[in-house]
Parts: sequence; structure tokens; C-alpha cells
Amino acid sequence: MRITMIGAGYVGLVSGACFADFGHQVCCVDRDAEKLAMLKLGKIPIYEPGLDDLVTTNTAQGRLRFDDNLADAVSQSDVVFIAVGTPSRRGDGHADLSFVYDAAAEVGRALKGFTVVVTKSTVPVGTGDEVERIIREQNPTADFAVVSNPEFLREGSAIEDFKRPDRIIVGTDAERAKAVMGEIYRPLSLNVAPIFYTSRRTAELTKYAGNAFLAMKITFINEIADLCERLGADVQDVARGIGMDNRIGAKFLHAGPGYGGSCFPKDTLALVKTAQDAASPVRLIETTVSINDQRKRAMARKVVEACGGSVRGKTIGILGLTFKPNTDDMRDAPSLAIIQALQDAGASIKAYDPVGMEQARKMIEGIEFGESAYAVADGAHAIVIVTEWNAFRSLDLKRLRVLMATPVMVDLRNVYRGEEVMKHGIAYSSVGRGDTRSMFDSAMLSSNRI
Repeated sequence: MRITMIGAGYVGLVSGACFADFGHQVCCVDRDAEKLAMLKLGKIPIYEPGLDDLVTTNTAQGRLRFDDNLADAVSQSDVVFIAVGTPSRRGDGHADLSFVYDAAAEVGRALKGFTVVVTKSTVPVGTGDEVERIIREQNPTADFAVVSNPEFLREGSAIEDFKRPDRIIVGTDAERAKAVMGEIYRPLSLNVAPIFYTSRRTAELTKYAGNAFLAMKITFINEIADLCERLGADVQDVARGIGMDNRIGAKFLHAGPGYGGSCFPKDTLALVKTAQDAASPVRLIETTVSINDQRKRAMARKVVEACGGSVRGKTIGILGLTFKPNTDDMRDAPSLAIIQALQDAGASIKAYDPVGMEQARKMIEGIEFGESAYAVADGAHAIVIVTEWNAFRSLDLKRLRVLMATPVMVDLRNVYRGEEVMKHGIAYSSVGRGDTRSMFDSAMLSSNRI
């Protein structure tokens, strides 16, 4: 199959590279000249494990190419995927669909022969109808079908998710389009990947509903974590206990500083706005959005409490800046709100992230970036684990205690066991584990630098 992928961002680049790896002929089209130049040189503008090898291999074998000529690519394609950004619109929180509609207009003018136009971007219900209207307006005689095919890629494991998906959702009532989409995904039949055909609007809503449910699950366990701290219970054991119930499942039951990233924040908000416009409000999701926004600054208050009630004039070391490990994505990362709140409280910030510091420099001002976790700990009055990178799971605790001005660790991801940290003379605070909530006495917070 000949495929055009409009947008060489996260979704477009991963999807395009994987389709090429299946043997299809793929052209990724993007307006960003700098990004295209990097890709043509084999340089990947995003961090995703395994993606560089996948792009390099398929480019060398002629199955994957990059261009800025949308009309030429579309005119030669059997299938055109629209995989452009749909950020939250300033002012009202609705999804900004301007990039999708601009792409649809260009596609409409370039179509030749029967073509399946697929919305891969996450879009509100009814967007496919508007895409179809725009294309028809631009090219009244065009022979095409508009399909919704939402992506379910997790940053850090996107290639595995694409090649071994839980499900492939295809939203269309057009039989010719179903046949084409079945052929595109045929290589996955070896993995018995289920293709679920449904209506276009149902497919659009399924993506939002899925992300909203997972965001709600994260928020639920975070609230239970707060209750655990008050009652002296252990949220990790609670999560294991309820996760053993197959009706609930263990995934996304990890207490922490709240969800972030490119999907959950904007998708939950977009669903809230869509539901309000439809006069069918989703109160659970509205509450989820509100709780998650508040939680990030609440984690900063936890750090202040761990430092004896004030961080003014103190240095706080932040370990992990991206919203999750194995990505350089800083969009809506909890670290942003936590750092801002600590700065507002008078703290100086030192930070380290294995791959996210280049992106962080564009988004955070007034902080010092370290070359390692130990460089950040040097002279710090507390270190805070915000993102659970593997590099932070086996720190030399004895070395940390020597380096720090005061030995305090605030573990927002529950990476460590409290007793393990405290036996090295480091005061410890975690999330939702009541046995560590009263570990800070004045002696522990006295000067400890050697």
C-alpha cells in the first residue's frame, strides 16, 4: 500500500515507521523544514526507544521517506493519515482542530482516484464529519472515504504498542474503506491483533473515553494515597489488593504526583468541553481534571513539609523532569508545577533528567541543571524523585547523605522502601505510605555536610 502520513510528530513518525516496517511505501509529510532536514539525515527529533533504528532501516531500504510536498504525496497514495497536533485551544480548553482542517483542505485539493483519508489525530466526536465536508467542498468529484483510526501508543513503548496492540479500532461504514484498512493492518494478523470495526463517531469517542478512564484511575489511587497517609495504611498494598480483582486490574494504580504528558491532560479537558456542549456533562471527568491540577502543587507542599515547613533560601534537587520515564516529553509534566510552586516558596532548584533537560530548558526558567543525580544532590537540602527513571532506582544512599546539606528524600514515585533509606540517616517521605509520615525530627534536619 502507498501511504502518506501528514505530520512527522510523535504519532505520525512512529506510525509511519511501523507501517514502512510492515512493507508499505510510506511518505511522512511535514511543514517543519528543520525537522525534515534532521529526519533525512537519520536524526530523530523525539526520544522513543528503538525508533531511530526503525527509521534508519526503513529509510535505507526505500520504504520510508520524508517530504514537504503534500499534494504530490497525496496524489500517489492509497491511504492518507492525518496525524497532526490537536492541542488544547487557548481560552476555552476545546481541542484546537485548525491543523486537522487545514490538512483536510489540502488533501481534498490533491486527491486522485479512490483514497481512504484517516484521522489518526485524537479528535472530538464529529470531526470526521467536518473533514469529509471540507474535502467534498474542495473537490466535489473526489472518490474517497473518511475513517477514524485512533492511536493507542504509550510514550516509551510506542513501537511495541503499535506492533502488538490490544486492539485496532477502525471507524467507518464504507465497505471499500474497511477492505483497505484491513490490508494495511494485515501484517498484524500474525499477532492475532483484533480489528474492531465501528461507526466513525463511536471510534472518535472511544479514544477519549479510554484516556479519560485511565486518567480517572490514576486520580482515584492518588486520592486513596492521601487517605492512606492519614490512616496509616500503605497505598501500594491497597493497589495490589484491588488490582488482583480482574474487574479492576493492576495497571494505572500507581500513586504519584498526578498525570501529565501529551494525551491525558488535553484529552480529558476536551472530553469535558465536548460533553458540556452536548448538554451531557461528565462529572467524574470534570472532577478528575480538577483534582489532578491541584495535586501537582500539593506535592510541592509535601516537599515544604519535609523540609521543616519552609524552603525559603534552601536548595531543592529535582530528579526527573519528564512526565514519565523513557521519553523527553515535558508537556504538562508534574515537575513544571512542582518546581514553580517551590520557586514561589523561595527555593532554589537544581534538576537532572536522563533525556529531558533539552526540552526542559525551553520551558523552565531560573533553575540549575546538573549532570547527574549526585551533582543535583550536592549541597541540596532535599532531593525529590519526580520521575521514576531506572537511573534513580539504585542510588548510592551513603554517597547522597554525604553530599547533601540536609539528608531529606521526598520520593513521589515510591521507588524506595522507607526503612532502606532511613537506615542511611536520610529522612524519607513517600506517597500514601503511612509508616513514613512522621520521620522528620529536628536532628535529622540539622546540618549534615562533611
